[in-house]
Amino acid sequence: MLAGSAFAPAAQAAEGGYLTPPEPLLGVMRAPLNPSPAIDPTATTALLLRQSPYPPIERVAEPYLKLAGVRVEPRNHSRHDRSNGYGIRTCLEGFDLLDLASGRQMPVQLPDGACPGVPAWSPDGRLFAFDNTTDSGVELWVGDATDGRVRRIEGAQLNTILGGAVQWLGGRHELLVKLVPDNLGPMPQKAAVPPGPEIKEAIAGKGESSTYEARDLLTGPEDEALFDYFATAQLAAVDVATGAVKKIGAPAVYASVDAAPDGRHVRLQRLKRPYSYVTTYARFAHDVQVLDLADGGVRTIASLPVADRVPVRGVPTGPRSFSWRANQPATLVWAEALDNGDWKVEVPARDRLMTLAAPFTGKPKEVAKVKQRYAGLSWFEDGGRALLAEYDANRNWVTTTLVDADRPGAPGRVLWDLSTDELYADPGSPQYRVLANGAAVLREEDGALFLRGQGASPQGDRPFLDRYDLATGATTRLFRSSADALEQFVGFAGGDTGKLLTWHQSPLDPPNLYLRTLGERIEGAAEGEAVHASGRVAITRFPDPAPLARGVKKRLVTYKRKDGVDLSFTLYTPPGYVEGTRLPAILYAYPNDYADPSKAGQVSGSEQTFTRLANYRLLLLAGYAIIDNASFPIVGDPKTAYDTYLEQLVANAEAAVDKAVELGVVDRNRIGVTGHSHGALMTANLLAHTDLFRAGVASSGGYNKTLTPFGFQNERRSFWAAPKVYDQASAFFHAAKIDEPLLLVHGADDANPGTEPTQSPRLFQAIRGNGGTTRLVMLPFEPHWYTAQESNEHFVAEMLAWFDRYVKPAKAGAQKKTAAR
Repeated sequence: MLAGSAFAPAAQAAEGGYLTPPEPLLGVMRAPLNPSPAIDPTATTALLLRQSPYPPIERVAEPYLKLAGVRVEPRNHSRHDRSNGYGIRTCLEGFDLLDLASGRQMPVQLPDGACPGVPAWSPDGRLFAFDNTTDSGVELWVGDATDGRVRRIEGAQLNTILGGAVQWLGGRHELLVKLVPDNLGPMPQKAAVPPGPEIKEAIAGKGESSTYEARDLLTGPEDEALFDYFATAQLAAVDVATGAVKKIGAPAVYASVDAAPDGRHVRLQRLKRPYSYVTTYARFAHDVQVLDLADGGVRTIASLPVADRVPVRGVPTGPRSFSWRANQPATLVWAEALDNGDWKVEVPARDRLMTLAAPFTGKPKEVAKVKQRYAGLSWFEDGGRALLAEYDANRNWVTTTLVDADRPGAPGRVLWDLSTDELYADPGSPQYRVLANGAAVLREEDGALFLRGQGASPQGDRPFLDRYDLATGATTRLFRSSADALEQFVGFAGGDTGKLLTWHQSPLDPPNLYLRTLGERIEGAAEGEAVHASGRVAITRFPDPAPLARGVKKRLVTYKRKDGVDLSFTLYTPPGYVEGTRLPAILYAYPNDYADPSKAGQVSGSEQTFTRLANYRLLLLAGYAIIDNASFPIVGDPKTAYDTYLEQLVANAEAAVDKAVELGVVDRNRIGVTGHSHGALMTANLLAHTDLFRAGVASSGGYNKTLTPFGFQNERRSFWAAPKVYDQASAFFHAAKIDEPLLLVHGADDANPGTEPTQSPRLFQAIRGNGGTTRLVMLPFEPHWYTAQESNEHFVAEMLAWFDRYVKPAKAGAQKKTAAR
């Protein structure tokens, strides 16, 4: 409760339980999600995946252990969080098969109470494999795409703790899996009384490191034993036809497992002691090895120490970024830093690429030196040709070069060279096709690639598909979304490049899958428009899950910051809005960083999306306008951009508010602001340094940047190198200036570096102690992104009550019209 106040939201549940927002917000929140398609490699069949909007709090509250950056449910030896660590692992409700040619759907019958994960297609599209989590373990299941029948593989309890538990081997109907070892024994128990103090030590040597939530790291020998117990996996090959499970080698702690295109060799990342107490398992000491499934032989390619002193935004030294060459049976490729992994070091080339082929007995060969940081290779089907991507963190720049890996030292040809912030001239991403052995190679046809892009423009996104001639660099536009919809290319039906699968939506039409057949070139087609005739035929017909939301209107609005930087936002108005009426409004934004001011204002997104209301947008149904995704660029040299962070933050907010008021929709005296994560910090800072907003809601923010002293967001300098930057960005240091009401919401188990759960309580105490108005809500068991139905409903109820109390009733003239204090 607010200190010294009897305030409680109107929707307060009995005896302080979870809140629920009123209707119609609650009904829209609980509306089902339409399925999403997972298309097989041959593009003849899709699985329609069904997922509930939110799991119950009982699922989120399942007891778990925090071990080296991974969260483990001991009850069934499964992973509690998603692989990225930002949310809770959830189940699909189920899935159906869809024949893409006929549109015929076939249900897949799962056992009662099933908790399936996302299925993995076999390369030929005939089978799919998926995990199913039960009360006692994680099962392996296989399905047949011809009849939809599924069956469990007996004797295969999957170990999903460190990921990569299921993958297809080559072109065979055989799976490589990670299993829970047999005869594992009982789980190690922590002593009721700790056997000794928790100890960490650093002996000389300078080195920066990310700051992690300490509770998610290993703290001592007992945690090490638990980590080994749950992370140790037994490799096995599963014959899908017979269900036979063949164990391979001895159990070990495998962080990653990656089969080569030949289906015989497997790259292993095998963790080894001593484990670190200051970083997660992703940077533990490890050996990179190649396992030969035919004879069981293992060869070590690299033996790497713990990487707990990596420069901010840098990379570890030694071999890294291993991958298989997609067009050879078993050839490894990796990168090695030539600048100590530090972007601040000036060198002629930052990385070199190395390669080594089976049987891995020779010396690695250098393929090329990379001027900037290596960012990946995409292989053509034949020969040594590949697209090499490199990234320049000092300029926010990406370069793509056509190289020949079979001719080391031969100059490549630059195909694309542009800022990562460049949206309007983005050529798009090359498309791939899956070979019979499961390897993905560039889709090339008669010397041309196919490029898919979002098609950003000043009027919003208009996704496209281009044909790019490698010899001349000329592009032919095959498809572009119409201006009154948002339609994206998702694949070639049956591998036929004349038949396009697209995902189409509009403000009134739910997303659905369509088939387009390319025809003859249209005479006189306008520049940049679709240049081939193509009819659109619906494959799926998903209904509108929340018709009430169709009354919401939106428009893309462009404007300028006072220094001339172009900006934009999407303005939403509630159902039944009468033009000319001024409404209370909520501004939502997330600051992004740009090296080039000319790119900062490029419009991203589309007003033609199907409107689905969630989170703060639900307040449209309570009579608010939403100033959504307002541009909040922080522009400047990536090395020093945050020197003017606060100044730019205020200028962004001032411009957005002025424009929304100018349109005649928003009441200047009744505007609230909200943001999540880095946007939460923005929210607190705007309340501290401007008088633009009546109140704010900040969720899962990091308000004291000295608690992450080796960098935050895209600030690379340490606190000791740039103390003023950390001061001005930290709302905590300016809490005495926060004189508008601020609601703070945080997941009680947030593991995101920089937004640990202590951040919000500390800011709450700072505001309270300085006489401000604030409220703190800690959502039990929730990570950085809120998962449970109860948590999300409570969050919306709190937000609505807060803005209804402090924003909606405000009277005209009571709010200052200037921004900066």
